[in-house]
Amino acid sequence: MDRLIRIISQSIRAVRAFKLRTFFCLISVALGIASITVIVAATEGAYKKAFEIVARFGPDSLLVGSGGEEARAIGLRQKTLTLDDVEAVTQAFNSAYLVVPMTSVSDVLVSYKDKKYQTRTVIGSTNDYSRAWTWPVIQGSDFTEDDVKGLRNVGLIGQYPLKELFDKEDPVGKYILVKGIPVQIVGVLSERGASPSGHNLDDRIILPLTTVMRKLQNETKYVSAFRIRFADQENLYTHAEELRSFLRQRHKIPDDEPDDFRIISPKEIVKFLVALTGSLVIFLGVTGFISLIVAGFVLANLFLLSVKERTIEIGIRRAAGAKRRDILMQFLGESVIITTIGGLCGFILGLLSSKLLILIAQFPIHFSWKAFATGLLLSWAVGIGFGLQPANRAANLKPIEAIRG
Repeated sequence: MDRLIRIISQSIRAVRAFKLRTFFCLISVALGIASITVIVAATEGAYKKAFEIVARFGPDSLLVGSGGEEARAIGLRQKTLTLDDVEAVTQAFNSAYLVVPMTSVSDVLVSYKDKKYQTRTVIGSTNDYSRAWTWPVIQGSDFTEDDVKGLRNVGLIGQYPLKELFDKEDPVGKYILVKGIPVQIVGVLSERGASPSGHNLDDRIILPLTTVMRKLQNETKYVSAFRIRFADQENLYTHAEELRSFLRQRHKIPDDEPDDFRIISPKEIVKFLVALTGSLVIFLGVTGFISLIVAGFVLANLFLLSVKERTIEIGIRRAAGAKRRDILMQFLGESVIITTIGGLCGFILGLLSSKLLILIAQFPIHFSWKAFATGLLLSWAVGIGFGLQPANRAANLKPIEAIRG
Protein backbone atom coordinates (compact mmCIF):
# COMPACT_ATOMS: atom_id res chain seq x y z
CA MET A 1 0.00 0.00 0.00
CA ASP A 2 2.87 2.37 0.90
CA ARG A 3 4.50 1.55 -2.43
CA LEU A 4 1.29 2.46 -4.31
CA ILE A 5 0.96 5.74 -2.40
CA ARG A 6 4.57 6.63 -3.26
CA ILE A 7 3.96 5.86 -6.95
CA ILE A 8 0.86 8.05 -6.98
CA SER A 9 2.64 10.94 -5.25
CA GLN A 10 5.53 10.68 -7.74
CA SER A 11 3.01 10.72 -10.62
CA ILE A 12 1.39 13.86 -9.22
CA ARG A 13 4.78 15.56 -8.82
CA ALA A 14 5.68 14.68 -12.44
CA VAL A 15 2.36 16.06 -13.70
CA ARG A 16 3.06 19.32 -11.88
CA ALA A 17 6.71 19.43 -13.02
CA PHE A 18 6.03 18.98 -16.76
CA LYS A 19 3.51 21.82 -17.03
CA LEU A 20 3.59 22.33 -20.82
CA ARG A 21 3.06 18.60 -21.50
CA THR A 22 0.23 18.53 -18.97
CA PHE A 23 -1.40 21.62 -20.48
CA PHE A 24 -1.47 20.32 -24.09
CA CYS A 25 -2.68 16.86 -23.05
CA LEU A 26 -5.33 18.32 -20.79
CA ILE A 27 -6.71 20.70 -23.46
CA SER A 28 -6.89 18.01 -26.14
CA VAL A 29 -8.70 15.58 -23.83
CA ALA A 30 -11.06 18.27 -22.51
CA LEU A 31 -12.28 19.19 -26.02
CA GLY A 32 -13.11 15.58 -26.87
CA ILE A 33 -14.81 14.90 -23.53
CA ALA A 34 -16.85 18.13 -23.84
CA SER A 35 -18.29 16.93 -27.16
CA ILE A 36 -19.11 13.48 -25.78
CA THR A 37 -20.69 15.01 -22.66
CA VAL A 38 -22.97 17.22 -24.76
CA ILE A 39 -23.94 14.20 -26.91
CA VAL A 40 -25.02 12.16 -23.89
CA ALA A 41 -26.85 15.16 -22.39
CA ALA A 42 -28.56 15.98 -25.72
CA THR A 43 -29.70 12.38 -26.18
CA GLU A 44 -31.06 12.22 -22.64
CA GLY A 45 -32.65 15.65 -23.08
CA ALA A 46 -34.34 14.61 -26.32
CA TYR A 47 -35.95 11.55 -24.76
CA LYS A 48 -36.92 13.45 -21.61
CA LYS A 49 -38.47 16.22 -23.71
CA ALA A 50 -40.20 13.66 -25.93
CA PHE A 51 -41.87 11.97 -22.98
CA GLU A 52 -42.87 15.35 -21.54
CA ILE A 53 -44.50 16.31 -24.85
CA VAL A 54 -46.18 12.91 -25.16
CA ALA A 55 -47.62 13.40 -21.67
CA ARG A 56 -48.82 16.86 -22.67
CA PHE A 57 -50.10 15.70 -26.07
CA GLY A 58 -51.93 12.85 -24.36
CA PRO A 59 -50.78 9.22 -24.43
CA ASP A 60 -54.41 8.25 -25.16
CA SER A 61 -54.82 10.73 -28.03
CA LEU A 62 -54.69 10.96 -31.81
CA LEU A 63 -54.79 14.08 -33.96
CA VAL A 64 -56.27 13.70 -37.44
CA GLY A 65 -55.43 16.50 -39.90
CA SER A 66 -56.81 17.38 -43.33
CA GLY A 67 -54.59 16.73 -46.35
CA GLY A 68 -52.22 13.80 -46.85
CA GLU A 69 -48.43 13.75 -46.68
CA GLU A 70 -48.08 14.41 -50.43
CA ALA A 71 -50.22 17.53 -50.23
CA ARG A 72 -48.31 18.66 -47.19
CA ALA A 73 -44.97 18.11 -48.96
CA ILE A 74 -45.85 20.46 -51.82
CA GLY A 75 -47.40 23.07 -49.52
CA LEU A 76 -51.09 22.45 -50.23
CA ARG A 77 -53.49 22.81 -47.31
CA GLN A 78 -56.68 21.46 -48.75
CA LYS A 79 -59.44 20.48 -46.34
CA THR A 80 -60.60 16.91 -46.65
CA LEU A 81 -62.23 16.30 -43.26
CA THR A 82 -65.85 17.24 -42.67
CA LEU A 83 -68.18 17.67 -39.73
CA ASP A 84 -69.94 14.51 -40.98
CA ASP A 85 -66.62 12.62 -40.67
CA VAL A 86 -66.32 13.78 -37.08
CA GLU A 87 -69.88 12.67 -36.30
CA ALA A 88 -69.33 9.30 -38.02
CA VAL A 89 -66.11 8.67 -36.02
CA THR A 90 -67.95 9.57 -32.80
CA GLN A 91 -70.65 7.00 -33.58
CA ALA A 92 -68.28 4.27 -34.82
CA PHE A 93 -65.68 4.28 -32.04
CA ASN A 94 -67.35 3.48 -28.74
CA SER A 95 -64.14 3.70 -26.72
CA ALA A 96 -63.55 7.30 -27.86
CA TYR A 97 -64.65 9.52 -25.00
CA LEU A 98 -63.77 12.77 -26.79
CA VAL A 99 -63.92 13.68 -30.47
CA VAL A 100 -63.27 17.39 -30.89
CA PRO A 101 -63.28 19.11 -34.32
CA MET A 102 -61.06 22.13 -34.99
CA THR A 103 -60.54 24.66 -37.70
CA SER A 104 -58.02 27.47 -37.86
CA VAL A 105 -57.27 30.82 -39.44
CA SER A 106 -53.64 31.96 -39.56
CA ASP A 107 -52.10 35.41 -39.07
CA VAL A 108 -55.20 37.24 -37.88
CA LEU A 109 -55.10 40.90 -36.85
CA VAL A 110 -56.63 41.42 -33.41
CA SER A 111 -56.93 44.67 -31.47
CA TYR A 112 -57.91 46.02 -28.07
CA LYS A 113 -58.40 49.78 -27.68
CA ASP A 114 -55.33 51.33 -29.35
CA LYS A 115 -53.24 48.11 -29.27
CA LYS A 116 -52.98 45.89 -32.35
CA TYR A 117 -51.39 42.48 -32.71
CA GLN A 118 -51.25 39.81 -35.42
CA THR A 119 -51.82 36.50 -33.69
CA ARG A 120 -50.42 33.36 -35.28
CA THR A 121 -53.63 31.33 -35.02
CA VAL A 122 -57.31 31.76 -34.32
CA ILE A 123 -58.78 28.32 -33.64
CA GLY A 124 -62.42 27.37 -33.81
CA SER A 125 -63.46 24.39 -31.69
CA THR A 126 -66.11 23.07 -29.33
CA ASN A 127 -66.47 23.68 -25.61
CA ASP A 128 -64.33 20.53 -25.07
CA TYR A 129 -61.18 22.08 -26.56
CA SER A 130 -59.34 22.69 -23.27
CA ARG A 131 -60.36 19.25 -22.01
CA ALA A 132 -59.26 17.57 -25.24
CA TRP A 133 -55.77 19.09 -24.95
CA THR A 134 -55.59 18.97 -21.14
CA TRP A 135 -55.09 22.72 -21.33
CA PRO A 136 -56.62 24.35 -18.23
CA VAL A 137 -58.48 27.65 -18.23
CA ILE A 138 -56.76 29.42 -15.33
CA GLN A 139 -58.82 32.61 -15.33
CA GLY A 140 -62.51 33.12 -16.12
CA SER A 141 -64.30 30.13 -17.60
CA ASP A 142 -64.55 28.03 -20.76
CA PHE A 143 -67.21 28.84 -23.35
CA THR A 144 -70.26 26.57 -23.37
CA GLU A 145 -72.14 24.28 -25.75
CA ASP A 146 -74.79 26.99 -26.08
CA ASP A 147 -72.07 29.42 -27.22
CA VAL A 148 -71.14 26.96 -29.99
CA LYS A 149 -74.75 26.36 -31.05
CA GLY A 150 -75.56 30.07 -30.93
CA LEU A 151 -72.49 31.21 -32.98
CA ARG A 152 -71.62 33.57 -30.14
CA ASN A 153 -68.65 35.93 -30.23
CA VAL A 154 -66.85 34.68 -27.14
CA GLY A 155 -63.36 33.26 -26.76
CA LEU A 156 -60.37 32.06 -24.79
CA ILE A 157 -57.08 33.90 -25.06
CA GLY A 158 -53.55 32.43 -24.92
CA GLN A 159 -50.76 33.89 -22.80
CA TYR A 160 -48.92 35.57 -25.67
CA PRO A 161 -51.73 37.73 -27.13
CA LEU A 162 -52.81 38.36 -23.52
CA LYS A 163 -49.46 40.05 -22.79
CA GLU A 164 -49.44 41.89 -26.13
CA LEU A 165 -52.96 43.31 -25.79
CA PHE A 166 -53.72 43.55 -22.07
CA ASP A 167 -50.33 43.65 -20.33
CA LYS A 168 -51.36 43.43 -16.64
CA GLU A 169 -55.04 44.28 -17.19
CA ASP A 170 -57.67 41.61 -16.44
CA PRO A 171 -59.00 40.49 -19.88
CA VAL A 172 -62.07 38.55 -18.69
CA GLY A 173 -65.23 40.30 -19.83
CA LYS A 174 -63.36 42.69 -22.14
CA TYR A 175 -63.98 42.86 -25.91
CA ILE A 176 -61.31 42.54 -28.59
CA LEU A 177 -61.71 42.87 -32.35
CA VAL A 178 -60.85 39.74 -34.34
CA LYS A 179 -60.84 40.59 -38.05
CA GLY A 180 -63.18 43.43 -37.16
CA ILE A 181 -65.59 41.18 -35.23
CA PRO A 182 -66.07 42.08 -31.52
CA VAL A 183 -65.27 39.06 -29.34
CA GLN A 184 -65.71 38.91 -25.56
CA ILE A 185 -62.88 37.17 -23.67
CA VAL A 186 -64.43 34.70 -21.20
CA GLY A 187 -61.30 32.80 -20.16
CA VAL A 188 -57.48 32.67 -20.18
CA LEU A 189 -55.52 29.53 -21.11
CA SER A 190 -52.51 28.44 -19.03
CA GLU A 191 -48.99 28.84 -20.43
CA ARG A 192 -47.91 26.00 -22.72
CA GLY A 193 -44.52 26.95 -24.21
CA ALA A 194 -43.17 25.86 -27.59
CA SER A 195 -44.01 22.89 -29.80
CA PRO A 196 -41.30 20.36 -30.86
CA SER A 197 -40.84 22.35 -34.07
CA GLY A 198 -40.36 25.59 -32.13
CA HIS A 199 -43.77 27.22 -32.68
CA ASN A 200 -45.17 29.34 -29.86
CA LEU A 201 -48.22 27.38 -28.66
CA ASP A 202 -49.40 30.27 -26.47
CA ASP A 203 -49.90 32.52 -29.49
CA ARG A 204 -53.55 31.64 -30.12
CA ILE A 205 -57.15 32.65 -29.51
CA ILE A 206 -59.90 30.01 -29.27
CA LEU A 207 -63.44 30.78 -30.49
CA PRO A 208 -66.52 28.56 -30.93
CA LEU A 209 -66.20 26.34 -34.01
CA THR A 210 -69.38 27.68 -35.60
CA THR A 211 -68.29 31.30 -35.10
CA VAL A 212 -65.00 30.77 -36.92
CA MET A 213 -66.51 28.66 -39.71
CA ARG A 214 -69.41 30.96 -40.51
CA LYS A 215 -68.06 34.41 -39.67
CA LEU A 216 -64.34 34.13 -40.48
CA GLN A 217 -64.19 31.38 -43.11
CA ASN A 218 -67.66 31.43 -44.70
CA GLU A 219 -67.58 27.64 -44.28
CA THR A 220 -70.29 25.14 -43.30
CA LYS A 221 -68.76 21.74 -44.05
CA TYR A 222 -64.97 21.32 -43.78
CA VAL A 223 -62.71 21.42 -40.71
CA SER A 224 -58.92 21.46 -40.44
CA ALA A 225 -58.57 18.59 -37.97
CA PHE A 226 -60.11 16.70 -35.12
CA ARG A 227 -58.69 15.28 -31.94
CA ILE A 228 -59.79 11.96 -30.52
CA ARG A 229 -59.09 10.49 -27.07
CA PHE A 230 -59.64 6.84 -26.17
CA ALA A 231 -60.58 5.29 -22.83
CA ASP A 232 -58.45 2.18 -23.55
CA GLN A 233 -55.04 3.79 -23.97
CA GLU A 234 -53.24 0.45 -24.40
CA ASN A 235 -55.05 -0.09 -27.73
CA LEU A 236 -54.20 3.37 -29.11
CA TYR A 237 -52.18 2.19 -32.13
CA THR A 238 -54.77 -0.46 -32.99
CA HIS A 239 -57.38 2.30 -32.97
CA ALA A 240 -55.10 4.43 -35.17
CA GLU A 241 -55.08 1.70 -37.86
CA GLU A 242 -58.82 1.17 -37.52
CA LEU A 243 -59.39 4.92 -37.84
CA ARG A 244 -57.22 5.08 -40.93
CA SER A 245 -59.18 2.25 -42.60
CA PHE A 246 -62.48 3.84 -41.55
CA LEU A 247 -61.63 7.25 -43.05
CA ARG A 248 -60.22 5.75 -46.26
CA GLN A 249 -63.47 3.86 -46.70
CA ARG A 250 -65.56 6.97 -46.01
CA HIS A 251 -63.52 9.03 -48.47
CA LYS A 252 -63.65 6.22 -51.05
CA ILE A 253 -59.87 6.18 -51.53
CA PRO A 254 -58.63 3.36 -53.86
CA ASP A 255 -56.05 0.92 -52.45
CA ASP A 256 -53.26 2.30 -54.63
CA GLU A 257 -53.91 5.92 -53.63
CA PRO A 258 -52.36 7.66 -50.56
CA ASP A 259 -54.43 8.95 -47.65
CA ASP A 260 -55.99 12.39 -48.00
CA PHE A 261 -55.55 12.92 -44.25
CA ARG A 262 -52.79 12.30 -41.72
CA ILE A 263 -52.93 10.77 -38.26
CA ILE A 264 -50.49 12.05 -35.64
CA SER A 265 -49.87 9.88 -32.59
CA PRO A 266 -47.44 10.11 -29.64
CA LYS A 267 -45.11 7.77 -31.59
CA GLU A 268 -44.69 10.38 -34.35
CA ILE A 269 -43.77 13.04 -31.79
CA VAL A 270 -41.01 10.86 -30.33
CA LYS A 271 -39.69 10.10 -33.84
CA PHE A 272 -39.68 13.80 -34.71
CA LEU A 273 -37.71 14.81 -31.63
CA VAL A 274 -35.22 11.97 -31.98
CA ALA A 275 -34.66 12.92 -35.63
CA LEU A 276 -34.31 16.58 -34.64
CA THR A 277 -31.63 15.75 -32.07
CA GLY A 278 -30.00 13.08 -34.27
CA SER A 279 -28.26 15.61 -36.50
CA LEU A 280 -26.62 17.21 -33.46
CA VAL A 281 -25.64 13.83 -32.02
CA ILE A 282 -24.04 12.68 -35.30
CA PHE A 283 -22.12 15.91 -35.74
CA LEU A 284 -20.87 16.06 -32.17
CA GLY A 285 -20.26 12.30 -32.11
CA VAL A 286 -17.90 12.43 -35.09
CA THR A 287 -16.26 15.60 -33.73
CA GLY A 288 -15.90 14.12 -30.25
CA PHE A 289 -14.52 10.81 -31.51
CA ILE A 290 -11.94 12.54 -33.73
CA SER A 291 -11.02 14.89 -30.86
CA LEU A 292 -10.45 11.96 -28.49
CA ILE A 293 -8.31 10.11 -31.04
CA VAL A 294 -6.26 13.27 -31.65
CA ALA A 295 -6.03 13.79 -27.88
CA GLY A 296 -4.75 10.21 -27.50
CA PHE A 297 -2.05 10.67 -30.14
CA VAL A 298 -1.01 14.02 -28.62
CA LEU A 299 -0.73 12.36 -25.21
CA ALA A 300 1.20 9.34 -26.55
CA ASN A 301 3.70 11.48 -28.46
CA LEU A 302 4.29 13.91 -25.61
CA PHE A 303 4.82 11.03 -23.20
CA LEU A 304 7.26 9.35 -25.60
CA LEU A 305 9.25 12.59 -25.70
CA SER A 306 9.01 12.75 -21.92
CA VAL A 307 10.45 9.22 -21.63
CA LYS A 308 13.47 10.27 -23.73
CA GLU A 309 13.97 13.37 -21.58
CA ARG A 310 13.73 11.37 -18.35
CA THR A 311 15.93 8.34 -19.21
CA ILE A 312 18.52 9.25 -16.58
CA GLU A 313 15.82 9.69 -13.93
CA ILE A 314 14.33 6.31 -14.88
CA GLY A 315 17.78 4.66 -14.80
CA ILE A 316 18.58 6.04 -11.33
CA ARG A 317 15.21 4.88 -10.01
CA ARG A 318 15.71 1.40 -11.45
CA ALA A 319 19.24 1.25 -10.01
CA ALA A 320 17.85 2.34 -6.61
CA GLY A 321 15.49 -0.64 -6.53
CA ALA A 322 12.38 0.45 -8.47
CA LYS A 323 10.80 -2.42 -10.34
CA ARG A 324 9.58 -2.36 -13.94
CA ARG A 325 5.96 -2.35 -12.81
CA ASP A 326 6.71 0.67 -10.57
CA ILE A 327 7.91 2.66 -13.59
CA LEU A 328 4.98 1.38 -15.66
CA MET A 329 2.48 2.36 -12.94
CA GLN A 330 4.06 5.78 -12.48
CA PHE A 331 3.79 6.72 -16.17
CA LEU A 332 0.30 5.26 -16.45
CA GLY A 333 -0.59 7.17 -13.27
CA GLU A 334 0.64 10.43 -14.83
CA SER A 335 -1.39 9.71 -17.96
CA VAL A 336 -4.59 8.87 -16.05
CA ILE A 337 -4.25 11.88 -13.72
CA ILE A 338 -3.90 14.22 -16.71
CA THR A 339 -6.83 12.68 -18.61
CA THR A 340 -8.99 12.67 -15.44
CA ILE A 341 -8.39 16.39 -14.97
CA GLY A 342 -9.03 16.82 -18.71
CA GLY A 343 -12.27 14.85 -18.35
CA LEU A 344 -13.45 17.08 -15.48
CA CYS A 345 -12.55 20.21 -17.45
CA GLY A 346 -14.33 18.73 -20.48
CA PHE A 347 -17.47 18.14 -18.41
CA ILE A 348 -17.44 21.77 -17.25
CA LEU A 349 -16.83 22.91 -20.85
CA GLY A 350 -19.73 20.69 -21.95
CA LEU A 351 -21.98 22.36 -19.36
CA LEU A 352 -21.04 25.82 -20.68
CA SER A 353 -21.45 24.70 -24.33
CA SER A 354 -24.88 23.28 -23.59
CA LYS A 355 -26.02 26.66 -22.24
CA LEU A 356 -25.01 28.17 -25.58
CA LEU A 357 -26.85 25.44 -27.53
CA ILE A 358 -30.01 25.95 -25.47
CA LEU A 359 -29.78 29.71 -26.02
CA ILE A 360 -29.10 29.61 -29.78
CA ALA A 361 -30.75 26.41 -31.06
CA GLN A 362 -33.14 25.61 -28.16
CA PHE A 363 -31.99 22.00 -28.12
CA PRO A 364 -33.30 19.95 -25.20
CA ILE A 365 -30.25 19.28 -22.99
CA HIS A 366 -30.41 17.27 -19.77
CA PHE A 367 -27.31 16.59 -17.69
CA SER A 368 -27.27 13.65 -15.34
CA TRP A 369 -24.74 11.31 -13.76
CA LYS A 370 -24.65 9.38 -17.07
CA ALA A 371 -23.04 12.30 -18.91
CA PHE A 372 -20.48 12.74 -16.13
CA ALA A 373 -19.74 8.99 -15.85
CA THR A 374 -19.41 8.58 -19.63
CA GLY A 375 -16.93 11.47 -19.85
CA LEU A 376 -14.90 10.18 -16.94
CA LEU A 377 -14.74 6.59 -18.24
CA LEU A 378 -13.71 7.77 -21.71
CA SER A 379 -10.98 9.99 -20.24
CA TRP A 380 -9.62 6.99 -18.33
CA ALA A 381 -9.78 4.87 -21.49
CA VAL A 382 -7.74 7.48 -23.39
CA GLY A 383 -5.25 7.75 -20.51
CA ILE A 384 -4.69 4.00 -20.24
CA GLY A 385 -5.02 3.14 -23.94
CA PHE A 386 -2.64 5.79 -25.28
CA GLY A 387 -0.41 6.00 -22.20
CA LEU A 388 0.41 2.29 -22.16
CA GLN A 389 3.02 2.31 -24.95
CA PRO A 390 5.13 5.16 -23.48
CA ALA A 391 4.80 3.58 -20.02
CA ASN A 392 5.99 0.21 -21.41
CA ARG A 393 8.94 1.85 -23.12
CA ALA A 394 9.93 3.60 -19.89
CA ALA A 395 9.56 0.36 -17.88
CA ASN A 396 11.67 -1.63 -20.38
CA LEU A 397 14.66 0.71 -20.25
CA LYS A 398 17.77 -1.07 -18.88
CA PRO A 399 19.14 0.75 -15.81
CA ILE A 400 22.78 1.03 -16.96
CA GLU A 401 21.90 2.15 -20.50
CA ALA A 402 19.37 4.62 -19.10
CA ILE A 403 21.94 6.16 -16.75
CA ARG A 404 24.52 6.41 -19.57
CA GLY A 405 21.84 7.92 -21.83
